[in-house]
Amino acid sequence: MRTKFSFVKKKELHKGILAVILLLPGILVLMPVILLFTGSFMDQYELKEYLNSIFMDGIGYIGWKLMPDYPTFENYKKLLFLSPQFFVLFWNSMKMTACILAGQLLIGVPAAWAFAAYRVRGGKGLFALYVVLMLLPFQVTMLSSYLVLNRLSLLNTQIAVILPAIFSTFPIFLVYGGFRGIPAQLFEAARIDGAGEAVIFFKIGIPLGKSGIMSAMVLGFLEYWNMMEQPMAFLDEKSLWPLSLYLPEITWAQAGHAFCASFITLIPAAFVFVMGQDYLEQGIIYSGLKE
Repeated sequence: MRTKFSFVKKKELHKGILAVILLLPGILVLMPVILLFTGSFMDQYELKEYLNSIFMDGIGYIGWKLMPDYPTFENYKKLLFLSPQFFVLFWNSMKMTACILAGQLLIGVPAAWAFAAYRVRGGKGLFALYVVLMLLPFQVTMLSSYLVLNRLSLLNTQIAVILPAIFSTFPIFLVYGGFRGIPAQLFEAARIDGAGEAVIFFKIGIPLGKSGIMSAMVLGFLEYWNMMEQPMAFLDEKSLWPLSLYLPEITWAQAGHAFCASFITLIPAAFVFVMGQDYLEQGIIYSGLKE
């Protein structure tokens, strides 16, 4: 009994040590968010005291406190009630992100279904090309996209950001993995029973491949909510920019405003990540499946 008891104690001790080891990196990852949150409640004079070395002479080290000495909601009041530009850019982000995700649903999901459910000559080669295109960074395709959008007279419009993103190959890759996890025997059985291709797609493919679709939507939201390069390349007017490009001129007097704006911008992405965490795990599993 004593041996068994000591074994249980050692096991619990090992779990505790492992939890501490995993907790420390988690705290380091969350530290910037904590600093954003606490900085958003500091007034300009307290921020000036802590950040003086950055904005003034650049000599020395900054100081910080996890709890402000005199918390204030002045920064939130200024941002939410006295900064109409913030809401313009917020709705720009919502509109562009929603249009991109809706377009990817209409185009990417049927494309992924075609790759997964049908076997045609050259299909694997075409899908391999899709994977290669997925690996290309935006900087590689920026010039060609710019020339095409310029020829279509779409530059300096939000469509210039939305249209290329709709045809992204990344959601097709993720949704394809979800559809490939469905046994092919189900399709054959449905066809024998007289079901048409549209019925198979909507009644079998969509429900059983929902995890892959949702993981693509969650990752797509996180990517396009925070996009910066595309709007900077294709949009000239600041009134068309998304929220990710909103930052006032950062001085010691505007630092609290910037902290507040950054923290509010983070909230929708964090909410979507928490709500779609299970789907993200399924998406990672699907992306690792082999033919």
